Amino acid sequence: MSSPDLQLGPGQTAPVKQRAYYRPASLDNPRSPRRRAGIPNFEKFAWLFMRFSGIALVFLAVGHIFIMLMWDNGVYRVDFNFVAQRWASPFWQVWDLLLLWLAQLHGGNGIRTIIDDYSRKNITRFWLNALLTVSMVFTLMLGTYVLMTFNPNIS
Repeated sequence: MSSPDLQLGPGQTAPVKQRAYYRPASLDNPRSPRRRAGIPNFEKFAWLFMRFSGIALVFLAVGHIFIMLMWDNGVYRVDFNFVAQRWASPFWQVWDLLLLWLAQLHGGNGIRTIIDDYSRKNITRFWLNALLTVSMVFTLMLGTYVLMTFNPNIS
């Protein structure tokens, strides 16, 4: 077992020095018959969402940066009136709403993956995911509320 060039025959598993600290049994025996609770194929759909939302975010973000920074006078024209005129159009409301939702869900899914990869204890994973969910819901609700109820006639 101490030999660096350990040869395994068919059907043999690599020896493990010690059992991982506080890890689910399914990680020690990956072919165990126990099925994970939750949505079937969730990780596959999350992986696909990351790819498609990333492509959409490239176009949305580049378009946003081009319009805000390079068009006409660039950042010098961005003020309250510019934002009020922009958000008066349903097209720009939908554009910014898509940018908000896709960016938040894309980033949240990435952080969820990092939490799953690096948290060792189930209780730590639970609380980090709960904190992430609360912060994402709060940000999405507040951002959507501001975008949909923006009043340009505030005095």
